Amino acid sequence: MSVAALVVLGVLAVAGAALTPHTDRRGSRFGGVLLVLLLGAAAALAWRAGRGGDGVEVGGQLLAVASAALGGGPVATAVLRAADPDRVPGRRRASDPEVLRGGAWIGVLERSAIAVTVLAGFAEGLAVLIAVKGLGRFNELKAPVASERFIIGTLASGLWALGCVGVAVLLRD
Repeated sequence: MSVAALVVLGVLAVAGAALTPHTDRRGSRFGGVLLVLLLGAAAALAWRAGRGGDGVEVGGQLLAVASAALGGGPVATAVLRAADPDRVPGRRRASDPEVLRGGAWIGVLERSAIAVTVLAGFAEGLAVLIAVKGLGRFNELKAPVASERFIIGTLASGLWALGCVGVAVLLRD
């Protein structure tokens, strides 16, 4: 079962990377839901498996970081779209390019840092990460749309990373 959990985590990372270029298209909600279901399957398999040994533990940690980094983009995009139901899919607003530019790359780095920080047992590092991100975006957060997207995106991204780490923790305990 632990090997099956590792395989699903690996599929999750690959699926996240494959879905990322398509998050602006209509299927972003489907992709986000698919990734959440895969994460649930990995968690169920890891919970059933229990401790798998050092190789499984290290593999689980590496795949959890990869899944957190690569799978979180489509999930965060799906959550942001659900939070803004008035937005027409596939149609950009004039203000969109200026709202939180670079968010996709910042999200990858944020999720990677969250996963590594928690796996290292340094939970206090989460506060540092959020503070640094907030300070970096301080001037942009004055706009109501930007601050709302910042909060929703950060929470969705962070919860996704923690879910991926949870699978690795289940494999080591």
